[in-house]
Amino acid sequence: MLYLVRHGRTAANAEGRFQGRLDLPLDEVGERQAAAMAEHVRSISVGIDEVWCSSSLRARQTASYYGVEPTIDDRWLEVNFGIYEGLPVADMPRSVWTSWRDDVDFAPEGGESFGSVEGRVRAACADLFARAEDCDIVVVSHMTPIKTAVSWALDTTLAIFFHTQLSQAALCRIGVGRFGPTLHSFNETIPIRDV
Repeated sequence: MLYLVRHGRTAANAEGRFQGRLDLPLDEVGERQAAAMAEHVRSISVGIDEVWCSSSLRARQTASYYGVEPTIDDRWLEVNFGIYEGLPVADMPRSVWTSWRDDVDFAPEGGESFGSVEGRVRAACADLFARAEDCDIVVVSHMTPIKTAVSWALDTTLAIFFHTQLSQAALCRIGVGRFGPTLHSFNETIPIRDV
């Protein structure tokens, strides 16, 4: 089973800002989200054999809760939003959203296309898929790569990106089926208690 976990909340998440390649730490809520999700995954897994994550600080911090030394794989990095990194999501021009939705090869100035993300994430999924037949693997990543992995599992296009919501510290499960990957769950979240 592949357990795809989105990293916990950061200050930029809380402020509604694009992060992309900005290397920001989890905030206090994000730490509690990461701990709660790791406890949940351990409770439903037969045993976590491997942990993979991007090199971003927020992904590495989230991965640290699984008790297994993570393997860093930058194919799981978030899309590079280019000149929009750090800006409020609400300030993204409508024309850019339209371009991204209509053209997988579109990239904002200094950024990356969804087609590029798709290529690297699908390759990472294919590499882990055979391994997940015999073990449970946690992948800690970001919204765009995880949605891309879900599109891979469903054998569909990135069009689902604009029709799905993936919360912070959410879990998606992809199993190894007779006919290929099978989506077992999407956007599982765990409530966190107030301190």
